[in-house]
Amino acid sequence: MLFLMAITACILASMGRVWICKCGYVKLWHGQVFSSENSQHLTDWYTFTHILHGFMYYALIHFADPKKSLSLPLRFIIAVLIGCVWELVENSTYVIERYRAVTISLDYFGDSVVNSMSDICACAFGFFLASRARVWVSVLFVVTIELMLLYCIRDNLTTNIIQLVYPIKSLKEWQRAL
Repeated sequence: MLFLMAITACILASMGRVWICKCGYVKLWHGQVFSSENSQHLTDWYTFTHILHGFMYYALIHFADPKKSLSLPLRFIIAVLIGCVWELVENSTYVIERYRAVTISLDYFGDSVVNSMSDICACAFGFFLASRARVWVSVLFVVTIELMLLYCIRDNLTTNIIQLVYPIKSLKEWQRAL
C-alpha cells in the first residue's frame, strides 16, 4: 500500500499538484466546502466519500470474484490500487475542469498531495470496515454517510457522480443555496 501511495504521490507532484496547501500549513480537518483550502488538508467533508469508495471497491471486487479465489490482502491491494488510480484521474486537468464547470466546486483546483494520500487511506479504511461488517451494516453505513453529507453540505458521493455524468441545473442551484 505504501509503495502504491508513494508512486501516486510522485505522479501527482509531476502533474503539478502541490504537496501541501498553498497556505503553508496542514490542518487535520478543514470543514469549509466553499473555500480554496478544501481538499488541501488531511481531511474534509469529502474524506467521507473516499471511505465510501472503499465500501464500493470491496463490493465490486467481491462480485468480480464470487468464489473468493483472491485472498483478502490481495483484494485490499487491488482496492488501494483503484483508489490510487482514482486520485490520479480526479486530479487530471480534464476532471478538475469538469468539477469546476458542472458541480458546486467552483474554487476547486485539485487536491494537494497530502489530501490525496489521506483520501487513499480513507478508501483503505472503508475497505477494511466493509470486509469486517455484515452486508446490512455496510448498507446502513453508506446510506447514513450519504444522508449526513447531504444534510451538512448538500453534496455527497451520489450527487457528485450525478453532476459529473449528467449535470442537473436545479440540483446545482439547490447545493449553492447552502
